[in-house]
Amino acid sequence: MTVADVVEAALNSAEVSYEKPRPGAFLVRLPGQHKLATMTWLIVGDRVLHVEAFFCRRPDENHAEFYRWLLAKNGSMYGVHFAVDEMGDVHLVGRVPLAAVSEEEIDRLLGCVLTYSDESFDRALEIGFASSIRREWEWRAARGESLANLQAFARFADPQRR
Repeated sequence: MTVADVVEAALNSAEVSYEKPRPGAFLVRLPGQHKLATMTWLIVGDRVLHVEAFFCRRPDENHAEFYRWLLAKNGSMYGVHFAVDEMGDVHLVGRVPLAAVSEEEIDRLLGCVLTYSDESFDRALEIGFASSIRREWEWRAARGESLANLQAFARFADPQRR
């Protein structure tokens, strides 16, 4: 059984939605509660399995606090860590030696990606995008539009609660 076969078997066992755009490359959709979905690449290379998931775009504000918070989180993470690309966008990335790839390890890695992405998302948005969220809240409220997906930020975005 090849490493790609192991990855595919793990994805099928986990009953997650995925695409296979080319041999050895899997794009997995991990549904969350705070972040609607975390799209995660699992790419089998010559020596490692590459894991990468987009977390959020470059923050609008509080850059030093935002990146310091990410670095502090990295110290307690397994399998993947936060990384910044050339645009300043944030990803979760990791590399696993092919010899360490098993169905259990794939399950563990995807669980880590989902947990770190979903549990960190609201705080990341609060630090790096608070002004934008406040503007969005005010814009929707003025037009009578739904604020449902902004409720996680009500304590600082809702003018009545500030």
